Amino acid sequence: MPLAVYILGMAVFALGTSEFMLSGLLPPIAADMDVSIPQAGLLISAFAIGMVIGAPLLAVATLRLPRRTTLIALITIFGLGQVAGALAPSYELLFASRVVSAFACAGFWAVGAAVAIAMVPVNSRARAMAVMIGGLSIANVLGVPAGAFLGEHLGWRSAFWAVGAASALALVGVVTLIPRIPLPAEKPRLKRELSIYRDGQVWLAITITALAAGGIFCAFSYLAPLLTDVAGLDSGWVPTVLALFGIGALVGTMVGGRVADAHLFGVLISGIAASTVFLVILAVFASSAVVAVALSFLLGLSAFYTAPALNARMFNVAGAAPTLAGATTTAAFNLGNTGGPWLGGTVIDAGFGFASTAWAGAAMAVLALVAVGFSLRLQRGGGGTGSRVVMGASAHPPEKARTERP
Repeated sequence: MPLAVYILGMAVFALGTSEFMLSGLLPPIAADMDVSIPQAGLLISAFAIGMVIGAPLLAVATLRLPRRTTLIALITIFGLGQVAGALAPSYELLFASRVVSAFACAGFWAVGAAVAIAMVPVNSRARAMAVMIGGLSIANVLGVPAGAFLGEHLGWRSAFWAVGAASALALVGVVTLIPRIPLPAEKPRLKRELSIYRDGQVWLAITITALAAGGIFCAFSYLAPLLTDVAGLDSGWVPTVLALFGIGALVGTMVGGRVADAHLFGVLISGIAASTVFLVILAVFASSAVVAVALSFLLGLSAFYTAPALNARMFNVAGAAPTLAGATTTAAFNLGNTGGPWLGGTVIDAGFGFASTAWAGAAMAVLALVAVGFSLRLQRGGGGTGSRVVMGASAHPPEKARTERP
């Protein structure tokens, strides 16, 4: 695995910490900004909305720009967005800073994923994405609990300052250690990249990713109040439980990345089915602190076990447009990250309580499994299989006849 892929994973640590840390900061943000917890939860949706819009928009805008320069610019803007969030005097300005940060984060993900995929052979795509996703996993192990700890002891703004510092370190790594990435010999053409959206398998991949991510984040976004108000844990336990989710995510990423290249649909089905079961158990036994803590680990495991396969599937069905494939995957994940917290906040506002977010998440996961079934049936029927052309910058030949085995 090229060193540059690991550097991208290190940068993703800063991005992921910012994206997920609000799950442990909602109570203090709500209190400081004088809003309800569901309203504070919309800050998670704001980041996700920025990712949904920003990923394809910035992918198109930077299609012919040097990859390394683009990455440097985006991580710089992202870091400045963290500073703006730390200084925000009102909920509205904090909301806006999240959207701006998300745009930069989305662009970095889209470009970084395309660069990572271009530098490895076809049969190592899931492993390459697992390295980048590993940055998210480590963010959940270290960054998110550290953010919750800082929020508990130094105020929620200190967590934003810490992510700003991590972004500066990531910028140094990108500037000094990522080599100049040559553009493809044939310049990317927007019309050809946009043609992927005529493939039904691409839309199924978007649907699966959005529903799978949304099911997890419907519950995870409100994990802190669920642990304290329903399970009866002291707020000081929240960083530890979030770290358990992150440890599960790290284990899941490593296992899923190894298995998904050979058994992509098997990973999708088993991982999403496991998430469904865990969410149902959480909904039923949310008042048990032991069960809630154990399921936090298991949900991280199942969610991130599935993530490399979700990424690799999109690149397999949209290989002729690697930049937009990366952007589309990012947008799809964050459609789920938008819809999940919104649905969770809706059921809470309806008076069903924090445990109801797990029921709603399980329903989304079931729909994801149905979409996987349609995709597998179409795959076996030979229809809508998508293009298999690797990004022109890669030194490896195009994929000819690779079969994704269940």
